[in-house]
Amino acid sequence: MGIILILIVAIAVGISTALGSLIGLLFQGLPHKYNDILLGFAAGVMLAAAILGLIIPSVEMVGKYGLWLVGLAIFMGAVFLSFMDKLTPHLHYLSGVEIEKHGYNESIDKVLLFVLAIAIHNFPEGIAAGVGFGAENIGGAMTVAIGISLQNIPEGLVIIPPMLSAGISKKRAFLIGSGTGLMGFIGTFVGYYASSISQKFLPFALAFAGGVMLYIISDEMIPDTHSHGYEKGATYSLLFGFVLMLFIDTYIS
Repeated sequence: MGIILILIVAIAVGISTALGSLIGLLFQGLPHKYNDILLGFAAGVMLAAAILGLIIPSVEMVGKYGLWLVGLAIFMGAVFLSFMDKLTPHLHYLSGVEIEKHGYNESIDKVLLFVLAIAIHNFPEGIAAGVGFGAENIGGAMTVAIGISLQNIPEGLVIIPPMLSAGISKKRAFLIGSGTGLMGFIGTFVGYYASSISQKFLPFALAFAGGVMLYIISDEMIPDTHSHGYEKGATYSLLFGFVLMLFIDTYIS
């Protein structure tokens, strides 16, 4: 029964992103104004996920004497994504866009970095869900898993429109968006089968993922949503996304 339950949870964690990506396909062809508003909403969702779902739980796990580890992990996550930013031109094949026709497409690079950030943060979240089951804390683990699944739906939704705007086909965008949920699926099993190990590693992994998300929000998402004259709408949309995730975290967790 235990393995069946963890399989169901892992599928739920993974498929919720695919569900969000499917919904995101409905938002294709949006004017730039609404694309910025949607991306601002994504920034708010990610900001709340980074702080409430990753960094704060990491701090609670290590306590005040381990706070240095959290800070170090946050900076390491940011440095890692900064390094990956230089490699994104080599990841163009994932997008399915013909480089010969489009040349060095900066928008695709930003989109791939955005998708990478989502995928990276899904892994420790999956571990967090699996650890509870491995430690036989079924009630707490179910709460975490439900919260992660609900959070993954808007995350899956918001990564689709930027990919479509960058020239990525609908089919490829859906596959890439859904693929980010695979990291949560894998992470759930990693946390379940190595709960004793992952409980020691989890604070670092959570804070690392938080740093990844804070970097992409500050370095890419906010500047992009404030560069087309629609910064007011993007700002309020960010706040709405943050508050929405705050309610989800409060009432579900």
